[in-house]
Amino acid sequence: MMKPETLRYRRLALVSYLLLLLWVALWHSTLREPQPYSLLFIFLLYIVPLLLPMRGIFKAKPYTHAWANFITLFYIIHGITVAYAVPHERWFAITELVLSTSMFVGCSLFARHRGKELGLSLPKLKQVMEQEKSRFKQ
Repeated sequence: MMKPETLRYRRLALVSYLLLLLWVALWHSTLREPQPYSLLFIFLLYIVPLLLPMRGIFKAKPYTHAWANFITLFYIIHGITVAYAVPHERWFAITELVLSTSMFVGCSLFARHRGKELGLSLPKLKQVMEQEKSRFKQ
């Protein structure tokens, strides 16, 4: 059972993930002016990366939420770049930026809190060093 705070972060991550997926698909398929790129290229570049963590996010796996943030960074960078460089798409980019930032925050906090609940943690560097020393002294 998840704590209420962890559940709140899970909902933030899940809702912002789904909205970001929907928004990116909508923006790049219908709202944007016609592009010289094919729809398949747009799908592969903008949609497929968001589909990669879908299964783990739906199953509430903390590890998947943690590595999904690397994918989310692409959309944060894309949103900042388009907001700065393409004035007529600025509000589309700001929407993408808000959704991707909220997904990043939700995934980060969910992974952290759920990982603690499940007892998943990385050992402290001091502990690792002591284990390594003891292993080589034998």
